[in-house]
Amino acid sequence: MPTLAIVGAGPGMGLAIARTFGSRGFDVALLARSPHKLDDLVARLGTEGITAAAFPADVMDRASLTAALEAARARFGSIDVLEYSPAPHSPVPGLTMATPSESDVDDLQPQIEYTFYGAVTAARTVLPAMREAGAGTLLFTTGGGSIHPVPMFGNVNAAGGALRNWVLNLHNELAGSGIYAAHIAINTWLGEGGPEGIPSAGPEQVAPLYWDLYERRDQAEAVFNGRHPTPSPRTQQGHQHDQHAQ
Repeated sequence: MPTLAIVGAGPGMGLAIARTFGSRGFDVALLARSPHKLDDLVARLGTEGITAAAFPADVMDRASLTAALEAARARFGSIDVLEYSPAPHSPVPGLTMATPSESDVDDLQPQIEYTFYGAVTAARTVLPAMREAGAGTLLFTTGGGSIHPVPMFGNVNAAGGALRNWVLNLHNELAGSGIYAAHIAINTWLGEGGPEGIPSAGPEQVAPLYWDLYERRDQAEAVFNGRHPTPSPRTQQGHQHDQHAQ
């Protein structure tokens, strides 16, 4: 069985992606900070016939993230698809929002640790085995503000923009290697209760985009704008999520 590892698994986007791949024959490794939340997700997926296992980790603790991914690989034998999409549904110590003019190193650094450095750590952990196999998929999620910045999310968007740039460059570097990397920007509010005037969508509407990218492997980036995912005009070949309208 191929294995999908979701970093930042939760009951919204993470669960929807797990179902999308799990229903197509994937085992699922779930990584997040809360063991209780992970155990609940494993049980829910199990009732649907999807084999899943929990690996608690904090993306801001690079050693714990690396250890969790290595444990997932040991449990399932391989990690064939990595999906990185942590989103703080509850307060994360040190994470605050600031406009560009208000931002300083103290509020930028935690966002970069959470969004960018965690993704780099995850990728570097799974890439050696993927290179050895000559196959693999790396998918990274941000909010739409990584492409179209919003002032109130100045520091959040800066971290997302850094990740986006790195993923697009990784896509170029890995071309022809058998390993595929892509960036997904969710440019809508996920779930209910979003700000007035911002379009919303359910995670189940967005999750098929990940499978489509996995199967097609023909674009470096896709943007979900509420109903229909679209490739970026600048990166077609070569999120705003949960709070993702950030």
